[in-house]
Amino acid sequence: MIDIIIHGIVIGLSISVPLGPIGMLCIQRTLSRGQKYGLATGFGATTSDLFYTIVTLFFLSFVVDFIDAHKLVIQIIGAVLVVAFGVWIFRTNPVTQPRAQDKKIQHSLFEDYITSFFLTLSNPLILFVLIALFAHFTFITHETKFFEMVLGLASISLGAGAWWFILTYFASHFRNRINVRELKLVNQITGGFIILLGVIGILKSIF
Repeated sequence: MIDIIIHGIVIGLSISVPLGPIGMLCIQRTLSRGQKYGLATGFGATTSDLFYTIVTLFFLSFVVDFIDAHKLVIQIIGAVLVVAFGVWIFRTNPVTQPRAQDKKIQHSLFEDYITSFFLTLSNPLILFVLIALFAHFTFITHETKFFEMVLGLASISLGAGAWWFILTYFASHFRNRINVRELKLVNQITGGFIILLGVIGILKSIF
């Protein structure tokens, strides 16, 4: 049981730590809006990862066959969505970002959560990463009990959540040192990086 907890935490960190589009978006939102908005973004990604983890556990053969049959289309659509989101971030004006006294804070938090969820969900190839990690750690087998599966999912959430807290904690410490002009530059750098990742994804899919 201890092995399941440790391996679950490591898997959660492994799928969250790489600084891809969600990591950059999390930093950008933390700098622009505050730590809780960055956390909402990170938790949205974690929810999506947990969805794919559950799919991996219970519907593996069907999903893998579907992805193999439509891999090119899935990759291209996912990459195009990433590019579109990168363009939106690039063009975002930091002056219009929500402030602490904004009456729509809860709505904005939910928007950050849900956009992050669907952006992560647009890349079902994470399934193959999860399969590789499960195989490497012998994380879940046919002998694994249901309670141990639930414990494993909780451990993955703990590992991912710990990373998003650490990332947003350090990013929030720089927030008060950055003015509006610098925030706009952060948006442009983040958007440009996300666009680049999306374009690379499209090129890799085609060629």
